[in-house]
Amino acid sequence: MATMEQCMTALKRILGDLAASPAAAGLDRSLSCTLPDLDQVVRGRLARGSVHELRAEPVDQSLEKADIRLTMTSDDLLSLTDGRLSFAPAWASGKVKLEAGLRDMLRLRKML
Repeated sequence: MATMEQCMTALKRILGDLAASPAAAGLDRSLSCTLPDLDQVVRGRLARGSVHELRAEPVDQSLEKADIRLTMTSDDLLSLTDGRLSFAPAWASGKVKLEAGLRDMLRLRKML
């Protein structure tokens, strides 16, 4: 199991790459990544070409629902970051869950 510090570093990298994508231009959405094995949710905002306000909180204190929601284990997050796991196969197999509205899903498809 990865540490929360490792997960925050990995999320900053992945989400930063995502935010810098031309398909993300003009996007302003709240996002979250639930890490069930750490019992934490990382929340932030994807806007103006970068990720802002990343913060971790316990799952049981998380009340608001983000526009874009990811769920995965801490180890799978690190595997996505270092290239041992690709997003599409991980999503298809259920290792990574992605929930968002239809418009966001169509836009995310171009960015992933």
